[in-house]
Amino acid sequence: MFGEEHILQDVWRGGQNYCTQSAEDSRPIGRYPTPYKKDLPYDIVELMEEVETKSGFLPNVFKLLSHRPAEFRAFFAYYDAIMNKETGRLSKSDRELIVVATSTANRCPYCVVAHSAVHRIYSKHTTLADQVTVNWELAELSQRELAMLKFAMAVAHAENITEEHFKELEEHGFDREDAWDIAMVSAFFAMSNRIAHFTDLRPNKEFYTMGRLPREKDKAEKS
Repeated sequence: MFGEEHILQDVWRGGQNYCTQSAEDSRPIGRYPTPYKKDLPYDIVELMEEVETKSGFLPNVFKLLSHRPAEFRAFFAYYDAIMNKETGRLSKSDRELIVVATSTANRCPYCVVAHSAVHRIYSKHTTLADQVTVNWELAELSQRELAMLKFAMAVAHAENITEEHFKELEEHGFDREDAWDIAMVSAFFAMSNRIAHFTDLRPNKEFYTMGRLPREKDKAEKS
């Protein structure tokens, strides 16, 4: 981390306002102010610092939602339940691909940019999320992935879900519990997309190069 971004991180760690402005220019990260660190509950500060240490930066959604601590806890508890669960047939890259496709349909820049980055990390595929963003039906997807996204998009578009939807999933190895997982990711991010729209939440610039270029930390370790 260099320059202004580094300074802004130090401001947060020093207990000042949690970086309301984005690192790359003077525009705010969203419509609502972020609280002072000293005014936040300990558990929220602890989670933020854990994420920042692991990722090398703090995604703006954490800063934004800290404006409402109770909602912050509820949001990330459900996020963790559906995105980080260890059971079922969906991989982490599958879940991220669902987010990319449905967030594109909902025209959400923050979620598309952020979760395309995470998909690149999990899948090691540097271009698939970009293809899905442009046209998921023409992307280089397996038949399994196509069936998964078709069901996710049906949920995202509030289509009438019928037994035919479930049968098509079953033909590609998904059971009813997997269908629940696909639907919950699609539904949760429909809400998340609208929160991002309403708050004018901006993606961190770090997301754009994640999974494309080596991190500064990785380059330093190799040198």
